[in-house]
Amino acid sequence: MIDAEDIRKMTKDEIDAKIDALRKDHYTLRVQSKTGKLEKQHSIKGLKKDIARLMTIRNEMAKSA
Repeated sequence: MIDAEDIRKMTKDEIDAKIDALRKDHYTLRVQSKTGKLEKQHSIKGLKKDIARLMTIRNEMAKSA
């Protein structure tokens, strides 16, 4: 889980890179879930929340600039 304070210290490019990496992880977890190889189903939910948190702060930064 990523804290909002840590995200606000990142640059826009770092946030975008982190979002891309988490989206790839999310895809991988979804595939594992569908094939029955995922043991921790709750990890998908936490990952989605992290992506949403990053996108929210990125949008806040864009509006303030």
